[in-house]
Amino acid sequence: MGRKARYTVKEIAQLANVSVGTVSRALNNRPGVSPETRARILELTRNLGFAPSPAARELVGRSATVGLLLAPRVRRYTPYFTLLLEALSEALAKEGLRVREVATDSVGLPREEALGYILLGAHDHDPRLEHLKREGRPFVLIGAYPGVFAVAPEDVDGGYQATRHLLELGHERVAHLTGHLHHQAGRERLLGYRKALEEKGLKFQSELVLDGQFEALGAYRAVRRAWEGGLRFTALFAASDEMALGAKAALEDLGLRIPWDVSLVGYDDLPEVGQDLTTVHQDIPTIAEEAVALLHKALAGEAPTGKRVPVRLVVRGTTAPKEVIARQKP
Repeated sequence: MGRKARYTVKEIAQLANVSVGTVSRALNNRPGVSPETRARILELTRNLGFAPSPAARELVGRSATVGLLLAPRVRRYTPYFTLLLEALSEALAKEGLRVREVATDSVGLPREEALGYILLGAHDHDPRLEHLKREGRPFVLIGAYPGVFAVAPEDVDGGYQATRHLLELGHERVAHLTGHLHHQAGRERLLGYRKALEEKGLKFQSELVLDGQFEALGAYRAVRRAWEGGLRFTALFAASDEMALGAKAALEDLGLRIPWDVSLVGYDDLPEVGQDLTTVHQDIPTIAEEAVALLHKALAGEAPTGKRVPVRLVVRGTTAPKEVIARQKP
């Protein structure tokens, strides 16, 4: 085997075909490594003359950290973010890694070094993406962007499934609650909504698209303002469960009954939040596992690739056929 003056922990991990976290545990005599793997790593480091100093050992420990990079002004304490962070932590722990939010500057660029990064809340022309590409830092985006490692739900299909369900129930005036159209999720779910309308031969009407800002309060205000302004619809597809709950509260405060006056579909299938809601389920644990798998490829220097995770409609009690609504009218 060829020798060079100095090897990094990352290179040792690549040569041993294991994660950096496994190398860290083996070098620091920590549990979680099989005897055979530990012996193989130690033999490799001896053959290469790799002897980390105390400072290097500290770096090995830090190198097992994956940095979480949130875009500026992203809401951290939402049910979706909490579930995703939990799933990422579990998926990384299986690889001997940990995840931690790192400090950023005003545009979201990392101020701290990490083994790699997982990005959330990316938007069109997000400076973090091109910066990290240019710097050669390994990262994975939860979302979609050309030329980077990325994983996202099949959001166009999710928007399509939700809207098609309402159309198949006989609804023709279907409103859509959206927001953040410069982000992949909002934009693609709107595209799915439009696709279903066009397939049904219905004209897209921009006045039926309401900006709920991807939050319950924004959705409440948007729906109430629209209805009090004279806009009418018999069904509503919200691009998140949070917005669906805000819409539900607004409609009920207006004296409307769900699903008899308005059918309602959400998106995410969040525990407790969306448990009684017809919604689109996205598989958050699988998204996290795919993100970790892509991070390994990024660390290995492979060519960037994207991954999509299927979604599915879950029908519960907030949607009904339009004729049911008609029969309930006085």
